[in-house]
Amino acid sequence: MNNLRYIDMQKSNPDRARRQGRCPLTPEEVGLMLRALGYGSDVHIYVASGEVYGGEDTLAPLKALFPHFHSKETIATKEELEPFSTFSSRMAALDFIVCDESDVFVTNNNGNMAKILAGRRRYFGHKPTIRPNAKKLYRLFMNRGNLTWDVFASSVRRYQKGFIGEPKEVRPGRGGFHENPSTCICEDSVAKAAKNSDSRKFSKDDAIKKDVANDEVDVDDND
Repeated sequence: MNNLRYIDMQKSNPDRARRQGRCPLTPEEVGLMLRALGYGSDVHIYVASGEVYGGEDTLAPLKALFPHFHSKETIATKEELEPFSTFSSRMAALDFIVCDESDVFVTNNNGNMAKILAGRRRYFGHKPTIRPNAKKLYRLFMNRGNLTWDVFASSVRRYQKGFIGEPKEVRPGRGGFHENPSTCICEDSVAKAAKNSDSRKFSKDDAIKKDVANDEVDVDDND
């Protein structure tokens, strides 16, 4: 018996996907967003997996905005990268380490690596992670040619409120646990451990006191 599978083939609509905020920003849009948020041309930028954007031509506008542009290939020599170059997971691990150690991390996709990095940075000391509010920024970038820089920058800052990695910006429990771990998990754990320790100590001390009191009663009775 043949199994029949019916598939609803919907036509791809990139414009609709961008309107809904499901597409990453272009490198130029990322650069403009960062400039609007106050990052100047003196800032050093490291781009992880830049090849996914289409290579040098697509990355050129971002390099123009931030001349201090770095990647694995510009920081390390071919000889240094050779032990890793044939293993995609090892190359990704290098990007992970650099992004984790950066002052600010900008995630431009919803992949697992970006989520884990955001969660790790939030959990260990809270280092900012900027998440583009792509759904709101879409119209802004579409109309950029009709806006002055001041109006554009002001709009970017307004739309990015809640998306620039401030402490407790996202309510604990929202989204995936690995992306947004509770900021008080370690504090709660320490506090709970201390409370339990105090409780055990109190119970032990209380028991000792009771034993002592009982001993005293017994002595008095014996006398």
